[in-house]
Amino acid sequence: MQRATKIVATIGPASSDFDTLIRMIRAGVNVVRLNFSHGKAQDHIDRAALVRKAAAECRREVAIMADLQGPKIRVGKFEQGKVMLQNGAKFTLDAACELGNQEVVGLDYKELPRDLHPGDMLLLNDGLIVLQVDTVVGTAIHTTVRIGGELSNNKGINRQGGGLSAPALTAKDMEDIKTAMQFQADYIAVSFPKNAADMAMARQLANIAGSEFNHKPYMVAKIERAEAIPRLQEILDASDAIMVARGDLAVEVGNAAVPALQKRMIKMARASNKIAITATQMMESMIHNAIPTRAEVSDVANAVLDGTDAVMTSAETASGKYPVETVEIMAAVCVEAEKADVCKLDTDFLNVAFKRIDQSIAYGALFTAYHLRVKAIVALTESGSTVQWMSRQNIDIPIFALTPRVRTRRKAALYRNVNTFELDQSGSREEVLAAAQNLLIAERVVSPGDLIVLTWGEPMGEIGGTNTLKIMQVQKH
Repeated sequence: MQRATKIVATIGPASSDFDTLIRMIRAGVNVVRLNFSHGKAQDHIDRAALVRKAAAECRREVAIMADLQGPKIRVGKFEQGKVMLQNGAKFTLDAACELGNQEVVGLDYKELPRDLHPGDMLLLNDGLIVLQVDTVVGTAIHTTVRIGGELSNNKGINRQGGGLSAPALTAKDMEDIKTAMQFQADYIAVSFPKNAADMAMARQLANIAGSEFNHKPYMVAKIERAEAIPRLQEILDASDAIMVARGDLAVEVGNAAVPALQKRMIKMARASNKIAITATQMMESMIHNAIPTRAEVSDVANAVLDGTDAVMTSAETASGKYPVETVEIMAAVCVEAEKADVCKLDTDFLNVAFKRIDQSIAYGALFTAYHLRVKAIVALTESGSTVQWMSRQNIDIPIFALTPRVRTRRKAALYRNVNTFELDQSGSREEVLAAAQNLLIAERVVSPGDLIVLTWGEPMGEIGGTNTLKIMQVQKH
């Protein structure tokens, strides 16, 4: 069975050698994530080159996602590297402090004291430590430890309920966008956007940096701030994809709120013709163990049943002991979940209002394929917009995008239930249709005599012109 749900894998020290990358791609990786929170610019440039080389070796197009660090608000460093905070103890966060101790620690975000008031709750180290703000005096935030524990260098800080003023794009992010455009990253993931303006600014910077390469990446909004939730639709409208970034989001809104938010975000993304990625701790135990927990398997399966386009690994493949096995197991879980996903295409179509010709052709192809039970849906496409529309609806028939554009093939690597092949479309209609059938036969997707639904635009070879749908029986030419 073809796997519809795509896999985004973060690479790092455990997965940056050529052989491991090849094994991961063959195991099912569709998109490689480069985490710009770690490493230098040249590290990411080198890894991107290695990904392209490994993908070529595997004869697949693998997309690259550059994930910006964003305004990660952290404590500074301690004299001894860490301290143990006890419940009820007093502890100070001071922007003027150089090296921390048992009573005080510095801040990398010097403006934090301006954002806080007495009674605010600060969540450190992904919420494992909770501090209540008593007073703010100058550069110092005086707190009482409500939930203690070990606090070490550079751990993150969130305010319960959100509301910190740090901008989504830091100076480092702006430089990292330029680095990502040097290797033409297919996707740019923006951390902590609060509104559409944050995404618009990131897109503008990326388009300017990519202009010399004639490259415009797709923009991914990572939803991890509480204040982003009321503005989900405007953020979606300004983005090409969203990531349900459950780590920081859970710290800000509470763990209990995240599962329902995940379902809501995925549903909204699909309705808005956007891509949805579900991330954070999906196979966390596989950092150290060769098999996941049953809860992790259920988590991945439920994201698939929610309709996510992709599931993502973080430390599991970046620094864990079993990067290849993590991908293999995740792929197997996706396939099993998809078997149980009931296709109800007619119901899904009831509330769809067609606004574009290519959208109506895409939905017409799905409807026809579903009722005729054809072997495949095939789109001859330049930009990939037709198959993106198709991928918004669940259907148990594989979708194939045939395109001459390598960037379209890479971007479509993230579309649910879409596979891509290279096909030159510069000939006559009859020549291109014949070449498409021969390619699909050669790739063992179809056999002569199979029924397929085919879409294309006339005149051929132009972007945004899908206007034709044909039902045809495959013939070898």
